[in-house]
Amino acid sequence: MRTRALLSMMIVAGFAGSASAQTVDGPKVSWKLGTWGKTRAYTAGIEAVKKHVEEKTGGKFSITIGYESFGGPKELLDILKVGGIDATTICSSYHPEKTPAYTVLDLPFLPLPSFDVQDKVHDAVHKHPAIMKEFEGWNARPYFSGLLPQYEFIGKGKPPKTIEDFKGLRVRAIGGIGDAMKRLGAVPTSVDATEVYTAMERGTVDAASFPSTYSHGSYKTYEIGKWFTENLSPGTQACPALLNIDSYKKLPAQYQKLLDEAKPIAAEALKKAYGEADAKFIPLFKQKKLTFVRFTDAELAQFRKIGAEPVWEEWVQKREAQGLPGRDLLKLVLETAKAAGG
Repeated sequence: MRTRALLSMMIVAGFAGSASAQTVDGPKVSWKLGTWGKTRAYTAGIEAVKKHVEEKTGGKFSITIGYESFGGPKELLDILKVGGIDATTICSSYHPEKTPAYTVLDLPFLPLPSFDVQDKVHDAVHKHPAIMKEFEGWNARPYFSGLLPQYEFIGKGKPPKTIEDFKGLRVRAIGGIGDAMKRLGAVPTSVDATEVYTAMERGTVDAASFPSTYSHGSYKTYEIGKWFTENLSPGTQACPALLNIDSYKKLPAQYQKLLDEAKPIAAEALKKAYGEADAKFIPLFKQKKLTFVRFTDAELAQFRKIGAEPVWEEWVQKREAQGLPGRDLLKLVLETAKAAGG
């Protein structure tokens, strides 16, 4: 009798715990969210959103994250547009012609020295009418930014100590970083993140730029690299999470509110994950005896002068020729960054 009574109490307690965890009632809704690669620091944001909405609804609003099972990184925006998925992550630099205005965030050497400054800048860009219109053309609305850290290079061969040492290097550098590296004399190439290790291993690229340090750790470039640029900070990429507009509109108001509540939770999860990645991978880079390349302030100023400002102006002229407010968008980025401490 005692055993049965205890078992009954445990079952009741279990149901009570589930009930207390669920605070939002509603219909059963199942979403598909596309991304690529493996679980890593960058995916901490979408994973935090999934956990939040599922816990708050007791699983009634569920999100299935497809790590390339719903499509590759260059296809996901198209799949989102036709409603094949309800949400996705993208990187505009994988298909810059699809979201040309949004590539303002891909420009090299932007003054984004911290996670918080970057967050404010990306949020301001997401609210710009031209950006909202651009994504509406893809049946999408910006949700939150993946806020990738500044990129750094890991490469093979002789460590580059000066600008001249980059001349002729075949580098995996996409978006504005690729444009900057070209002006610095390197030979940029666009290689999907999942193919970088093989490209370096086979020698088709000499070095690869990735968000430091988590992405180099995730794709294991440090296992075959010989050097690591510690403070070049040539830029980063715009890799937001997007929502399918139709899918979002179909959600009951309480589920839409849950998604809004999850945005700061996603940002904190990303910030924590990137910090943990540094703590994990920097010692691994040293353990593998990578040469840490650190540039002086004067050298960095020269990098920016040659690799950044001409690329910014070229981008503005190209966007204006397309009828897009390139000057206004660049000004928004620079002024928001300055006001935020960038």
